[in-house]
Amino acid sequence: MNMMDAVILPMHPEGRKFVAIFAVFALVLGQIWEPLFWVGLGITVWCYYFFRDPERVVPQGENFIISPADGVVSLIQEVTPPTEMGLGDEPLTRVSVFMNVFNCHVNRACIDGTVTNVTYHHGKFLNASLDKASEHNERNSITISRDDGLAIGITQIAGLVARRIVCFVEEGAKLSAGDRFGLIRFGSRLDIYLPKGVGPAVCLGQKTVAGETVLAHLDQPQARLGVAK
Repeated sequence: MNMMDAVILPMHPEGRKFVAIFAVFALVLGQIWEPLFWVGLGITVWCYYFFRDPERVVPQGENFIISPADGVVSLIQEVTPPTEMGLGDEPLTRVSVFMNVFNCHVNRACIDGTVTNVTYHHGKFLNASLDKASEHNERNSITISRDDGLAIGITQIAGLVARRIVCFVEEGAKLSAGDRFGLIRFGSRLDIYLPKGVGPAVCLGQKTVAGETVLAHLDQPQARLGVAK
Protein backbone atom coordinates (compact mmCIF):
# COMPACT_ATOMS: atom_id res chain seq x y z
CA MET A 1 0.00 0.00 0.00
CA ASN A 2 1.42 3.41 -0.97
CA MET A 3 0.76 6.72 0.80
CA MET A 4 -2.10 7.71 -1.52
CA ASP A 5 -3.93 4.41 -0.91
CA ALA A 6 -3.79 5.11 2.82
CA VAL A 7 -5.25 8.62 2.41
CA ILE A 8 -7.71 8.21 -0.49
CA LEU A 9 -10.08 5.46 0.61
CA PRO A 10 -12.95 4.06 -1.46
CA MET A 11 -16.36 5.61 -0.72
CA HIS A 12 -19.58 3.66 -0.38
CA PRO A 13 -22.12 4.49 -3.15
CA GLU A 14 -24.61 5.61 -0.47
CA GLY A 15 -22.43 8.65 0.14
CA ARG A 16 -22.10 9.98 -3.40
CA LYS A 17 -25.24 12.12 -3.41
CA PHE A 18 -24.38 13.61 -0.01
CA VAL A 19 -20.86 14.53 -1.10
CA ALA A 20 -22.31 16.09 -4.27
CA ILE A 21 -24.83 18.12 -2.24
CA PHE A 22 -22.16 19.40 0.15
CA ALA A 23 -19.85 20.26 -2.78
CA VAL A 24 -22.57 22.37 -4.45
CA PHE A 25 -23.30 23.95 -1.07
CA ALA A 26 -19.61 24.90 -0.74
CA LEU A 27 -19.63 26.54 -4.18
CA VAL A 28 -22.75 28.54 -3.32
CA LEU A 29 -21.23 29.69 -0.05
CA GLY A 30 -18.10 30.74 -1.93
CA GLN A 31 -20.19 33.03 -4.10
CA ILE A 32 -21.57 34.71 -0.99
CA TRP A 33 -18.24 35.10 0.83
CA GLU A 34 -15.00 33.40 -0.18
CA PRO A 35 -13.97 32.18 3.32
CA LEU A 36 -17.29 30.31 3.54
CA PHE A 37 -16.19 28.18 0.59
CA TRP A 38 -13.41 26.69 2.67
CA VAL A 39 -15.87 25.92 5.46
CA GLY A 40 -18.12 24.15 2.95
CA LEU A 41 -15.14 22.33 1.46
CA GLY A 42 -14.16 21.06 4.90
CA ILE A 43 -17.68 19.71 5.45
CA THR A 44 -17.57 18.05 2.03
CA VAL A 45 -14.28 16.31 2.84
CA TRP A 46 -15.72 15.15 6.18
CA CYS A 47 -18.79 13.75 4.39
CA TYR A 48 -16.55 11.77 2.02
CA TYR A 49 -14.57 10.52 5.01
CA PHE A 50 -17.76 9.50 6.82
CA PHE A 51 -18.86 7.30 3.91
CA ARG A 52 -15.44 5.71 3.42
CA ASP A 53 -15.56 1.98 2.79
CA PRO A 54 -12.07 0.50 3.17
CA GLU A 55 -11.26 -3.15 2.58
CA ARG A 56 -10.78 -5.21 5.73
CA VAL A 57 -8.75 -8.35 6.49
CA VAL A 58 -11.21 -10.78 8.10
CA PRO A 59 -9.81 -13.25 10.70
CA GLN A 60 -10.30 -16.82 9.50
CA GLY A 61 -11.85 -19.33 11.90
CA GLU A 62 -15.28 -20.84 12.41
CA ASN A 63 -15.12 -20.07 16.16
CA PHE A 64 -14.69 -16.31 15.68
CA ILE A 65 -17.50 -13.78 16.04
CA ILE A 66 -16.31 -10.63 14.27
CA SER A 67 -17.30 -7.06 15.12
CA PRO A 68 -19.91 -5.69 12.68
CA ALA A 69 -18.97 -2.07 13.37
CA ASP A 70 -16.14 0.39 13.88
CA GLY A 71 -16.45 2.18 17.20
CA VAL A 72 -16.13 1.73 20.96
CA VAL A 73 -17.64 -0.99 23.15
CA SER A 74 -20.10 1.07 25.20
CA LEU A 75 -22.18 -1.62 26.97
CA ILE A 76 -21.86 -5.31 27.86
CA GLN A 77 -25.02 -6.70 29.47
CA GLU A 78 -27.15 -9.79 29.80
CA VAL A 79 -30.60 -9.08 28.36
CA THR A 80 -33.45 -10.92 26.65
CA PRO A 81 -33.11 -10.48 22.86
CA PRO A 82 -35.96 -9.01 20.77
CA THR A 83 -38.61 -11.65 20.00
CA GLU A 84 -38.41 -11.22 16.23
CA MET A 85 -34.78 -12.35 16.19
CA GLY A 86 -35.81 -15.92 17.01
CA LEU A 87 -33.05 -16.31 19.59
CA GLY A 88 -35.27 -17.57 22.41
CA ASP A 89 -36.50 -15.91 25.60
CA GLU A 90 -33.46 -16.50 27.82
CA PRO A 91 -31.00 -13.66 28.55
CA LEU A 92 -28.00 -13.46 26.24
CA THR A 93 -24.85 -11.38 26.41
CA ARG A 94 -25.33 -8.19 24.41
CA VAL A 95 -22.29 -6.23 23.27
CA SER A 96 -23.02 -2.67 22.13
CA VAL A 97 -20.63 -0.81 19.81
CA PHE A 98 -21.13 2.96 19.66
CA MET A 99 -20.15 4.72 16.42
CA ASN A 100 -19.45 8.45 16.47
CA VAL A 101 -19.56 10.69 13.40
CA PHE A 102 -15.87 10.04 12.66
CA ASN A 103 -16.13 6.24 12.54
CA CYS A 104 -16.61 4.25 9.35
CA HIS A 105 -20.34 3.38 9.34
CA VAL A 106 -20.41 0.41 6.97
CA ASN A 107 -21.68 -2.63 8.90
CA ARG A 108 -20.38 -6.17 8.30
CA ALA A 109 -21.51 -9.72 9.07
CA CYS A 110 -20.21 -11.33 12.28
CA ILE A 111 -20.24 -14.92 11.00
CA ASP A 112 -20.82 -17.00 7.88
CA GLY A 113 -24.49 -17.82 7.53
CA THR A 114 -27.95 -17.11 6.15
CA VAL A 115 -30.07 -14.09 7.02
CA THR A 116 -33.14 -15.57 8.73
CA ASN A 117 -34.75 -12.33 9.94
CA VAL A 118 -34.85 -8.65 8.97
CA THR A 119 -37.21 -6.48 11.05
CA TYR A 120 -37.42 -2.69 11.01
CA HIS A 121 -38.92 -0.63 13.86
CA HIS A 122 -39.85 3.04 13.83
CA GLY A 123 -38.84 4.87 16.99
CA LYS A 124 -37.21 7.84 18.66
CA PHE A 125 -33.75 9.32 18.16
CA LEU A 126 -32.31 9.27 21.68
CA ASN A 127 -28.59 9.32 22.35
CA ALA A 128 -27.44 5.94 21.00
CA SER A 129 -25.04 5.45 23.91
CA LEU A 130 -27.97 5.12 26.35
CA ASP A 131 -29.18 1.66 27.35
CA LYS A 132 -32.82 2.51 26.56
CA ALA A 133 -31.91 3.28 22.94
CA SER A 134 -32.08 -0.47 22.26
CA GLU A 135 -35.81 -0.43 22.96
CA HIS A 136 -37.01 3.07 22.09
CA ASN A 137 -34.90 4.21 19.11
CA GLU A 138 -35.40 3.73 15.40
CA ARG A 139 -33.75 0.38 14.68
CA ASN A 140 -33.35 -2.56 12.34
CA SER A 141 -32.74 -6.10 13.60
CA ILE A 142 -31.26 -8.94 11.59
CA THR A 143 -30.42 -12.53 12.49
CA ILE A 144 -27.64 -14.51 10.80
CA SER A 145 -27.84 -18.30 11.27
CA ARG A 146 -25.27 -20.98 10.47
CA ASP A 147 -26.09 -24.41 9.09
CA ASP A 148 -25.38 -25.94 12.52
CA GLY A 149 -28.10 -23.80 14.11
CA LEU A 150 -25.89 -21.21 15.80
CA ALA A 151 -27.33 -17.71 15.34
CA ILE A 152 -26.18 -14.15 15.97
CA GLY A 153 -28.58 -11.23 16.35
CA ILE A 154 -27.53 -7.72 15.30
CA THR A 155 -29.52 -4.52 15.78
CA GLN A 156 -28.70 -1.31 13.93
CA ILE A 157 -29.81 1.61 16.14
CA ALA A 158 -30.20 5.22 15.04
CA GLY A 159 -28.93 7.97 17.35
CA LEU A 160 -29.29 11.70 17.97
CA VAL A 161 -27.83 12.65 14.58
CA ALA A 162 -28.59 9.50 12.57
CA ARG A 163 -31.82 9.66 10.60
CA ARG A 164 -31.42 6.80 8.17
CA ILE A 165 -30.72 3.11 8.70
CA VAL A 166 -29.80 1.24 5.54
CA CYS A 167 -29.87 -2.56 5.26
CA PHE A 168 -28.62 -4.14 2.03
CA VAL A 169 -29.80 -7.71 2.69
CA GLU A 170 -33.10 -9.56 2.81
CA GLU A 171 -34.17 -12.83 4.42
CA GLY A 172 -32.52 -15.77 2.68
CA ALA A 173 -29.33 -13.89 1.76
CA LYS A 174 -26.07 -15.82 2.18
CA LEU A 175 -23.29 -13.93 3.95
CA SER A 176 -19.67 -14.60 4.79
CA ALA A 177 -18.02 -13.07 7.85
CA GLY A 178 -16.97 -9.53 6.94
CA ASP A 179 -19.52 -9.08 4.15
CA ARG A 180 -21.24 -5.69 4.12
CA PHE A 181 -24.90 -5.80 5.14
CA GLY A 182 -25.79 -2.18 5.90
CA LEU A 183 -24.86 1.24 7.24
CA ILE A 184 -26.30 4.03 9.37
CA ARG A 185 -25.91 7.67 8.44
CA PHE A 186 -24.23 10.05 10.85
CA GLY A 187 -23.65 8.50 14.28
CA SER A 188 -25.31 5.43 15.78
CA ARG A 189 -24.84 2.06 17.53
CA LEU A 190 -24.96 -1.68 16.91
CA ASP A 191 -26.08 -4.30 19.44
CA ILE A 192 -24.72 -7.83 19.00
CA TYR A 193 -26.40 -10.74 20.81
CA LEU A 194 -23.93 -13.54 21.46
CA PRO A 195 -25.00 -17.21 21.58
CA LYS A 196 -26.00 -18.70 24.93
CA GLY A 197 -22.99 -19.38 27.15
CA VAL A 198 -20.54 -17.35 25.03
CA GLY A 199 -18.82 -14.35 26.61
CA PRO A 200 -17.13 -11.37 24.95
CA ALA A 201 -13.44 -11.20 24.10
CA VAL A 202 -13.60 -7.38 24.32
CA CYS A 203 -14.03 -5.02 27.25
CA LEU A 204 -15.79 -1.72 27.90
CA GLY A 205 -14.07 1.20 26.19
CA GLN A 206 -12.21 -1.00 23.71
CA LYS A 207 -12.10 0.18 20.10
CA THR A 208 -13.38 -2.18 17.44
CA VAL A 209 -12.83 -2.46 13.69
CA ALA A 210 -15.64 -3.88 11.58
CA GLY A 211 -14.66 -7.10 9.87
CA GLU A 212 -11.41 -7.42 11.85
CA THR A 213 -11.87 -7.24 15.63
CA VAL A 214 -12.85 -10.56 17.24
CA LEU A 215 -15.78 -9.83 19.60
CA ALA A 216 -16.00 -13.37 20.98
CA HIS A 217 -14.71 -16.92 20.65
CA LEU A 218 -17.33 -19.65 20.52
CA ASP A 219 -15.04 -21.97 22.48
CA GLN A 220 -14.44 -19.40 25.26
CA PRO A 221 -17.06 -19.81 28.02
CA GLN A 222 -18.92 -16.87 29.50
CA ALA A 223 -18.22 -17.68 33.15
CA ARG A 224 -14.48 -17.37 32.69
CA LEU A 225 -14.89 -13.91 31.19
CA GLY A 226 -16.95 -12.64 34.11
CA VAL A 227 -19.87 -10.99 32.35
CA ALA A 228 -22.07 -9.26 34.93
CA LYS A 229 -25.80 -9.89 34.97
